[in-house]
Amino acid sequence: MIQHKRKKISVIGAGFVGSTCAHWAAAKELGDVVLLDVNDGAAKGKALDLWCASPVENFNSRVTGTGDYADTADSDVVIITAGLPRKPGMSRDDLLSTNSKIMKDVCAGIKKHSPNSIVIIVSNPLDAMAFVAKEELGFPRERVIGMAGVLDSARFRTFISEELNVSVEDVHAFVLGGHGDTMVPMPRHCSVGGVPLTEMLSKEKVDKLVDRARSGGAEIVALLKTGSAYYAPSASAVQMAEAILRDQKRVLPCAAFLEGEYNVQGLFIGVLCQLGGKGLEKVIELKLNDEERAGLEKSIGAVKGLVEALKNLKA
Repeated sequence: MIQHKRKKISVIGAGFVGSTCAHWAAAKELGDVVLLDVNDGAAKGKALDLWCASPVENFNSRVTGTGDYADTADSDVVIITAGLPRKPGMSRDDLLSTNSKIMKDVCAGIKKHSPNSIVIIVSNPLDAMAFVAKEELGFPRERVIGMAGVLDSARFRTFISEELNVSVEDVHAFVLGGHGDTMVPMPRHCSVGGVPLTEMLSKEKVDKLVDRARSGGAEIVALLKTGSAYYAPSASAVQMAEAILRDQKRVLPCAAFLEGEYNVQGLFIGVLCQLGGKGLEKVIELKLNDEERAGLEKSIGAVKGLVEALKNLKA
């Protein structure tokens, strides 16, 4: 009899984003889930609590918590959420410095115990942390992918559905570029039930939705006052994991390490990607108009600035 090994998903960081990733992944039965944190008690407690929900929610994923990377061995997919959120008075360089050190430690554990895994980066600043992870892991670009575009696009789609009072399922939209104020929502490629958004709303209303999508994360932070978003970011990371684990060939906006696409070499930039069993299976390059190209160039410049700041930290 052929034994089929269960898929294994490890989530690094048991904070709000990480523990909610574990929740979505277990509920979707993507495989067995390991939640790891430097605070192993938090990881073990949350994992046990989540596993105890399995008889109620009828999922058969085994959920375990740990502080030891050995327990993550042979993971198919690893989702990295570990890192400090930006706090008042903290500069971008402070966040870069602290989180790049955390990222290096995390990647050492992954490289040792799951050298064949596909890694999804959620930690911020996203585009820079993905760059650090790829350098540390030494994996090909197919196996290191940043989560940003799925989240930013989900926010854009949510705000469009609210404006038009239609189902979110009928809204198709995506965002390119870096994760932050310079992201590039693409209204020209957005449709509602197959009808272009630009035919359903005035340019003024579309521009307002674009601005709101750009500041969606900040809007949530301002409301929460003591933290940042975690439901949509974790759901977005798990959608990517599902596309990979189930070889769905989904076309999703993700931060990919570009090797000449859009004339960019060696940076993680948000682009449309095909995700499947091998990880990043294709980068889909679009023809941009002048306005979109200018927006993307600005966003690429911002990511370049982050990576330069990283290199200066090492110097």
